[in-house]
Amino acid sequence: MTKLTIQEIKVLIIDDDRHMRMLMRNVVFGLGVRDVEEARDGETGLVSMAEFSPDLVLCDLKMEPMGGMEFVHQVRNDPGNPHRLVPIIMVTAYANLETISGARDTGVNEFMAKPISASALEKRIRYVLEDPRAFVEAEQFAGPDRRRGKKASTGGKERRERPAKILTPSAPPAAED
Repeated sequence: MTKLTIQEIKVLIIDDDRHMRMLMRNVVFGLGVRDVEEARDGETGLVSMAEFSPDLVLCDLKMEPMGGMEFVHQVRNDPGNPHRLVPIIMVTAYANLETISGARDTGVNEFMAKPISASALEKRIRYVLEDPRAFVEAEQFAGPDRRRGKKASTGGKERRERPAKILTPSAPPAAED
C-alpha cells in the first residue's frame, strides 16, 4: 500500500453535532479532501465504515447510543475487520488526562481538544498519514504503538509478558496457520 496524500484520502467524520460535522467537513475540504462521509454516532459510524472504507476517521467522544470509545474499541478489537488499522483521530471537548489516556489505551492515533483550528487538524492528519506508527496487537491492547519516540532498545527486559504482534499500516497481517 502506498502512502496517500491528503487530497487522495477518504475521511469519515463521526459526531452527534451537525454543526461540528459541517465544520470538520469544511476544514478537510479546505485541505483538498474531496471524499467525505458523515455519521451521527458510533453505530452509524461502523455501518458507514463498512460501506465507505475510509482512510481516516475523525471521531467525537460523547455520543449516543454508541460513543467514540466504544466505536474505537469495536474497530480495533475485531481481527476480522478490514478497517482495523485505519487512523482514528478523536476530537472532543473532554480533554482531561483521564480521557486522553483512555482514548490512547483504546487505540486512537491522535487526540484533539475542541474547539479545533484548521491548522491543528491539518497537523494531526499529516502526522498520521506521513509518519504512521506501527499497529500493536497484544493481549490487552490493539492499536497504534503508544510509544511515540523511535528510541533504541535499552537492553533491558521487555515489560510485556507475551510479545506483541507488530503490524504496519502498509502491510496487512499475515494469515495464521
